Amino acid sequence: MSTRADGLPAYAIFAATLAAAGLPIYIHAPKYFVDEYGVSLAALGVILFGLRLLDVVQDPLLGWLSRRLGAWRRGSVAFAGAVMALAMVGLFAVEPPIAPAAWFAITLALLFSAFSYLTITFYAQGVQKAGTMRGGDGHVRLATWRESGALLGVSMAAVLPVALVSLTDAPFAVFAVIFAISVGFAVLAMRGEWRAGGVVEGVGFRPILGDPLARRLLLIALLNATPVAVTSTLFLFFVESRLDAVGWEGPLLLLFFLAAAASAPVWGKIAGLVGAKRALLAGMALAVVSFGFAAFLGTGDTVAFSGICIASGAALGADMTLLPAIFARRMSEIAPEAAEGFGLWSFVTKFTLAFAAVTLLPLLEVSGFEPGTTATASKEALTTLTLMYAVLPCVLKLVAMALLARTPIEHVYAGAAMQET
Repeated sequence: MSTRADGLPAYAIFAATLAAAGLPIYIHAPKYFVDEYGVSLAALGVILFGLRLLDVVQDPLLGWLSRRLGAWRRGSVAFAGAVMALAMVGLFAVEPPIAPAAWFAITLALLFSAFSYLTITFYAQGVQKAGTMRGGDGHVRLATWRESGALLGVSMAAVLPVALVSLTDAPFAVFAVIFAISVGFAVLAMRGEWRAGGVVEGVGFRPILGDPLARRLLLIALLNATPVAVTSTLFLFFVESRLDAVGWEGPLLLLFFLAAAASAPVWGKIAGLVGAKRALLAGMALAVVSFGFAAFLGTGDTVAFSGICIASGAALGADMTLLPAIFARRMSEIAPEAAEGFGLWSFVTKFTLAFAAVTLLPLLEVSGFEPGTTATASKEALTTLTLMYAVLPCVLKLVAMALLARTPIEHVYAGAAMQET
């Protein structure tokens, strides 16, 4: 069956739009509100952490809601898409009508709530879709298209606001409008893919939390995603203040995410040869090596850092393609509806971003770091920034690797089953 007949391009388009509302917002929004409205790093960190505390309850409940609304899935997706688009416009294209910190909290709460519902519903639909596909392991084929689309979406969203600076005086406002239009296009592209598939009579959280392998995979996801959250939160500050490479933020982000997008299908092929577990461990090891080198960089090392962006981006491609596919395969075995499972998955992955915001941004401020400073930054502040950006992710990644190495998933996607990716 062809990929067009399978509808896989629609999954890539929808994933690209969703991804544009995720990681890039953590990269751009805090710095935007610092630069435009003078909101403190500590305040932004507390707000982001508070929003993730909301997710402690919200994401699992949104998984339950996604299952209950299965018969009306197409309509609920359209509604959530509209909320997400309007929230993005409010965040970047509307002058705060109240205190900027409060406006930041309100618009992000709406944005991330809609984002969470759409992500959970989308990934749950993917589990059902993969089970109907022929010609190799459907979970990995779908994951390759979905995550490749997501990485391309991340690439565009990460770079577009920076690229628009030379074209308009309001680059983030223009970005928000472009994003809102893309949401409408993505919803239309996926309109024929939503299926209820036994949603109302789902099995809930008990089979997922009661399954040792599912619990282990959720823990690995938590540990493995935290380094990405750390580096995403600090990327712009590291490039601007540690490397003194003002103006290079956009090209370096593009390099990073394009490397991730290009590597996603390659990791699928590698997993077909050596198994998903070994391939994922190799990707994690590549991340450790690349960020280990970043710890030794300083002012003017932009070219060397571009190589690190390529290597760490390729490592991210393994994380985003293989680990969700492994989890989706396990969900197909113990909870085929998968909405609650990806509610838990969404909470775990987003909690890492909250952890990074609430710990790293205030610590940077305490160390004396001030955004926008380069030559005037203290040695202590720059050392703190380097340790957080480069060394902490290596430690967390090594812990995740140790846990994965002891997890019995060798049978998942091993051998020729993945050759069709």
